[in-house]
Amino acid sequence: MDPIRSVGIVGLGKMGAPIARHLAAAGFETHGLDVNQAAMAAAQKNGIKIAANAAELARRSDLVIVLTAFEEQVEEVIFGAEGVAAGARPGTVVAVAATINPDSMRDMAERLSARGLVALDIPICRGEGPAEAGELLITGGGEAEAFEACRPAFASFANSIHLLGGPGAGQAGKMINNLILWACISANTEGFKLGNKYGITKEAMRNMLLESSAQNWAMSTDVDPSYMPWAEKDMMIVLSEADRVRLSMPMAGVVKEVIKGIKIEHGH
Repeated sequence: MDPIRSVGIVGLGKMGAPIARHLAAAGFETHGLDVNQAAMAAAQKNGIKIAANAAELARRSDLVIVLTAFEEQVEEVIFGAEGVAAGARPGTVVAVAATINPDSMRDMAERLSARGLVALDIPICRGEGPAEAGELLITGGGEAEAFEACRPAFASFANSIHLLGGPGAGQAGKMINNLILWACISANTEGFKLGNKYGITKEAMRNMLLESSAQNWAMSTDVDPSYMPWAEKDMMIVLSEADRVRLSMPMAGVVKEVIKGIKIEHGH
């Protein structure tokens, strides 16, 4: 497969904007698109070339990275009338960085393949700070040759890059990561509440736990439990997939309800 020289980013928000900047700084011809005009104007100041629509962006790109928020937006961006599939050249790699259902990802990969395009799923982990620092983690799925061809581009914004298997494997990896992450956040929140009943401050409890066997990433980074915009969506994906493969995951159901309760408690 030919080297990747030009990359298009659909979605220039809190994750997409720094990813586009890192790609441009690494020497990739970088194109961008967003529904927010201010986001596109800011990206343009950082050397990102703005496209009129997703089809035009795809025509200019060897690799297109889709960073929209929801699955229906991914569908529209890729397969809409002026979508990526309408403008992409044969062999173009379409990488879905949004978190979507693994089964949907496999379906999209088949439809893209039928059009002569190559699909990868590359959902990203670690959040906004690591995005700004170029230290994201990619949990990948898809064709190994295409993934390796894209690795230099991915390495401009991620310092931990994993190919887990075929189409949908990356989404499955992200789904499992998020299940465990939200479970940790749920346990941390309930633990701190219990400690508070004994007059132990969160700071004192956290300092102790960080040196104990209960230490976890959410605790280390002091994740704010009130800021979890995608948590319920993530857990619904987990539960939907568990139903599809006929796997009982009772803790996942509990975590989903705990997360909902935390958000309600904080007015979300």
